[in-house]
Amino acid sequence: MSGLFSRCIRKGFPSPVGRFYDPAVKSLLLTATLCFFLFSAIGQPADEKRPNILFIYTDDQSHRTVSCYEEAYPWVNTPNIDALAAEGVRFTHAYVGTWCMPSRTTMLTGHHQYGVESMRMEGQYPGSVYDPEQCPFWPRVLRENGFTTAQIGKWHTGIDSGYGRDWDHQIVWSRPKYPENAGNYFDDQTIEVDGVKQQISGYTTDWYTDRAVDFIEGKNRKADAPWYLWLCYGAVHGPFTPAERHQASYPDAKVPVPEDIYPDSPLRADKPKYVQERSRWHQNPEGFAELDSGVQQRTVKNAPIHGNTLQDWVRQYHQGVLAIDDAVGRLREALEATGQLENTLIVFAADQGIAWGQKGFQQKIAPYDANIRGPLIMSLPGKIEAGGVCPTPVGGTDLPPTFFSLVDLPLPWEMHGHDLTPLLENPEVDWEHPVLTVLTGEKYGSDTDVIPTDPEILYKTASVPWWVSLMEGRHKYIRTLIEGEVEELYDLENDPEERVNLAFKPEYQERLKQMRADTIAELRRTEAGFADSMPAMATEK
Repeated sequence: MSGLFSRCIRKGFPSPVGRFYDPAVKSLLLTATLCFFLFSAIGQPADEKRPNILFIYTDDQSHRTVSCYEEAYPWVNTPNIDALAAEGVRFTHAYVGTWCMPSRTTMLTGHHQYGVESMRMEGQYPGSVYDPEQCPFWPRVLRENGFTTAQIGKWHTGIDSGYGRDWDHQIVWSRPKYPENAGNYFDDQTIEVDGVKQQISGYTTDWYTDRAVDFIEGKNRKADAPWYLWLCYGAVHGPFTPAERHQASYPDAKVPVPEDIYPDSPLRADKPKYVQERSRWHQNPEGFAELDSGVQQRTVKNAPIHGNTLQDWVRQYHQGVLAIDDAVGRLREALEATGQLENTLIVFAADQGIAWGQKGFQQKIAPYDANIRGPLIMSLPGKIEAGGVCPTPVGGTDLPPTFFSLVDLPLPWEMHGHDLTPLLENPEVDWEHPVLTVLTGEKYGSDTDVIPTDPEILYKTASVPWWVSLMEGRHKYIRTLIEGEVEELYDLENDPEERVNLAFKPEYQERLKQMRADTIAELRRTEAGFADSMPAMATEK
C-alpha cells in the first residue's frame, strides 16, 4: 500500500507538492490514503496511547527574549519557558519562517510558501484566500485518525479557517476575514467560536490561555481521544502591548545600541543595497537611538508606553513576553493537574523573530538571525531528552513531519522538512540536512515560478526583496533575488551577528560555491519553480 500511495503522490495530487492537480488520480489516491491510514491505525498497539500535542505558537518573538538562550539580555527572566527547556530539548538555531502568513502556511502544510498552491493575498490587507482541495491542511488528517483537533487564537491564513473540516473546536481571531479588526492584537477582538461570531474584551494573551486551559481540562473535546491544540498567541507582535501587571517590569533594563544601527555604519558596506540604505533609526538630541516615526505597520497603530527610543521599545517588547511566560506555566500546571503531562508533546515556538536596530531594521522578514531567528523548545517525557541543547539548525518545515512521527502516523503527503526525532533523542547526533529559508513576498505556489522584476512586487513586503538562504553547519548563505546583487556568506560560530560577509574573501570561495550549489539542490528537491532561473549575482562588491 505504501508503494501505491507514493506512486499516487508523484502523479501530482495537489496536496503533496501543492502545485499540480490531476483529477484522474484523485479517486485512486483518496482510496489509497484511506487504506493507508486505516492499516496504520489498526497497527497501533492497544496499550499505547498516542500522545497529545500542545503547540504553543507566539508571534514575532525573538530567541533573545527567552532567558535560557545565551543571546538574551542579562536582565531577561522567563522562568516558565526556561523550565520547559529543562524538561525537553532547546534548539539554539530555529528558522520557522519569515513573517506571519507564510510561517503559518508552512505550519499547516509542511511546505515552503512556493509549494503552497492556491494561497494568495486578496482584498483588503491582510485578506487572503485558498482552495482547500489544492491546499489541504494536515490537522484534518489527525482528526480523521481519532484526534480531537483545536485551534485557539490568531489566524492569518485565508478567510477559511477550517472549522468542521480541520478543527473540531476553534476559537479564532481571523485577521483575513475581519480586516477592520486586524490591528486589535491585545483587546476588543472580533472572534468566531466554532463558527459563531462574537466580540471579546480583555488582554488576549490571558484570554486565550483561559480557553486553552478549559480545553486541557476536558471542555470541548472527547475525554478518551488524543488531542492536538494549536495555541496561537498574538503576542508579542506590535504594538507590543504588555499586560497591565507587567508595565513596570524590567526597570533596570539596559539595551546596548547595535553598532550597525545607522546607515553610515561600515559594517553594512558589504551587504545588499536594500540593507545599506535601511534607515529606521536616528540619534536624538540626548544622544539616544530613536525610532523614526515609531512602529510602522499596515494594520497596527504606534503605541509606545515608555517612549520612542530603542531602550524604551525593547523594554516594552520584552514586557509583552512576560504574559506568554505566565501562560506556559499555567498550561503546564493544567496538564500536570489532569494527569496528561507525561503523555503530551509540548512545543514552544514563534513564527519568526524580530530585529531591534540590528542593520537598521525594526522588523522581521529580512534573512538575518536578528530578524527571523526564534525560540524552539520541545518536551515529551520519556521520548525527548530532558535538558538537551541542540546546536543543529532546524526549520519550520521540519515541525509537521516531527509531529506525525511522534504520534506514529505516516505523512499524508510529501513534506519539505525532515523528522527531528533523532535530534530529540540525541541533540548532538550528526545531521545531514541543511535548512532552507525563503522569502517570496506575498506570492505562493506557482505564482512564484517566475521571479518578478517589478519593484512593486519584488519589494512589497516591508521593502525587503525576495531572497533564499541556506544554513549548513556553522555557515549561512544568502542570495538576494535581484540581478547583480551581492551574495552573502557568514560564519555564525565566529560572527553570530553576521557583520562580515565572507563571500568575496578568496579563502572562502570554495565554501561559497558549495553552499550556492547546495542551495539550488535544496530548491530543486522541494520543486521550487524558480530554482533554475535565479538572477545572476554580482562578481565584485
